[in-house]
Amino acid sequence: MKGLLRCFLSLVLVLGLACLWVLLNATPAIALTDTVNYNNANLNKQDFAHADFHGKAFVSAEMREVNFEGADLSDAIMTKGVLLDANLREANLTGALLDRVFLLGADLTNALLINVTATRTSFQDVTVTGADFTDAILDRYEITELCKRVEGVNPVTGVSTRDSLGCR
Repeated sequence: MKGLLRCFLSLVLVLGLACLWVLLNATPAIALTDTVNYNNANLNKQDFAHADFHGKAFVSAEMREVNFEGADLSDAIMTKGVLLDANLREANLTGALLDRVFLLGADLTNALLINVTATRTSFQDVTVTGADFTDAILDRYEITELCKRVEGVNPVTGVSTRDSLGCR
């Protein structure tokens, strides 16, 4: 009986010490101060020139004729977005995800698209003069079509648009 009681007390002591260790090593949760996302939003004709949207989400957002000129959209998520006739001149899209985005008529003049992933994204009638696509992932068909009409050198990186797309 004494052995059973000693075993029980040892178990309670070990569990108590384990709980104390967990409580002492716990770190408080840090609340995110800026958790705004623009998923499913209607942002048509909005003016976001030079705004900071680093890491923001624009999933399935309507952004027709939106103005993102000079905006920081690095690491942004813009899947299933509609950017018809959007102004993205000099925008920083470095590391952004542009999966299934409709960019018909958009202006990407001098934009940074370094390390961007733009799969199943349409660049039909998009102005890309001076855009830098270094290490970007685009569909082969889109690269072929872009290479037929690209020109210019990005003023920030000094990289030609043709070279960044790997045009031959």
